[in-house]
Amino acid sequence: MFQRSILRQLLQIPVIVAALGYFVDIYDLLLFSIVRIDSLKSLGVADADLLTQGVYLINLQMGGLLIGGILWGIMGDKKGRITVLFASILIYSLANIANGFVTSVNQYALLRFIAGVGLAGELGVGITLVAEILPKEIRGYGTSLVAGVGMLGAVLAYAVSDMFQWRVAYFIGGGLGLLLLLMRVKVFESGIFEKVKTKAVSRGNFFMLFTTRKQFFKYLRCILIGIPVWFVAGILMTFSPEFGKVLDLGEPIVAGKAVMWEYLGLTVGDICSGMLSQYFNSRKKVVFMFVSLVGVLSAVYLFVPLHSATMFYGLCVVLGFGAGYWALFVTIAAEQFGTNLRATVATTVPNFVRGSILIMTPLFLVFKEQFGLLNGAGLVGLSAIVISLTAVLFMEETFGKDLNFVEGDVPEEIYIGERPVKV
Repeated sequence: MFQRSILRQLLQIPVIVAALGYFVDIYDLLLFSIVRIDSLKSLGVADADLLTQGVYLINLQMGGLLIGGILWGIMGDKKGRITVLFASILIYSLANIANGFVTSVNQYALLRFIAGVGLAGELGVGITLVAEILPKEIRGYGTSLVAGVGMLGAVLAYAVSDMFQWRVAYFIGGGLGLLLLLMRVKVFESGIFEKVKTKAVSRGNFFMLFTTRKQFFKYLRCILIGIPVWFVAGILMTFSPEFGKVLDLGEPIVAGKAVMWEYLGLTVGDICSGMLSQYFNSRKKVVFMFVSLVGVLSAVYLFVPLHSATMFYGLCVVLGFGAGYWALFVTIAAEQFGTNLRATVATTVPNFVRGSILIMTPLFLVFKEQFGLLNGAGLVGLSAIVISLTAVLFMEETFGKDLNFVEGDVPEEIYIGERPVKV
């Protein structure tokens, strides 16, 4: 009876639409990694330049995510969660359709940047909406459902790119986004946000995150705990063909297939991490376990001899499982801050994590020249793991936290006798 009650609460229209929105988001976000080699070759890029041109386009896409994360986060707190979900999906859907018409690398780069801006609004605002409409006792289940369904978008992206030419794959992704836009008509706004709209409180003020040392470091920790996830996706999976060649596996590794297997693992990992956080009544313990697992598996990926491509793809699945605390880490970010800043934080944090690739890829290229491909990646991964585990240790536990509160930029006053005292 209790289980049926939970299921009914989880399967609300906003939760379903947020999950499907993240599904399309992941499809479009990972599609470039999957079709990178085929698309760049068709645009005339030489084999020797595929890695550097790939890094260039990924960095521009991630730059768009950084800018879009701030833009959509502020709008999510000022205008509402639903407004952002509509606007962001429209932008990235149209941008991805336009990707199918590119004739040069520069056009491709510009459109990946615009798509990145649009894609930035989907996850954070979706998680914020779901976290605010669900009871705190089952919040972890809801956000895990969103991520679990969403991660399967990578599987569809690989299947579509395998069946169709890369331009058609972009058309399909854009079309799916426009179809989802029609479904969003029935999504209702968060009641917690509607209440905050009536209060005289600053909403969506990004600079409030930097007003005090405590506030800044709380925000910074939210970002740092997620970096290993994007090390796996942005380095190990995106450049898996290059790693496979050095590892001498006997057959070429296909980036799209590596991404697909990783995201299958991510789907299971995101569901399991959410359920484990409910079981242990803790977000921190579960994130610590999953980050540690990523560290061990990354070392296996880079330094333990794998004798076949099958073993390599199998390891991609397990690595994906280890990195499957993505929704949990965004949930933690949403739970750390008040309603007037929640969308700003939950939207900027995952996009700053994605944007960390702007630091990791140049470091990877420098270390690669100095120490070789495998050792270079290992140094970047070790840094990401150590930083993340340190951030987890100093983070506030937020399991079961009531989200009906605001971050005040003006101290409240209480009265002792007739004298107001700021607190």
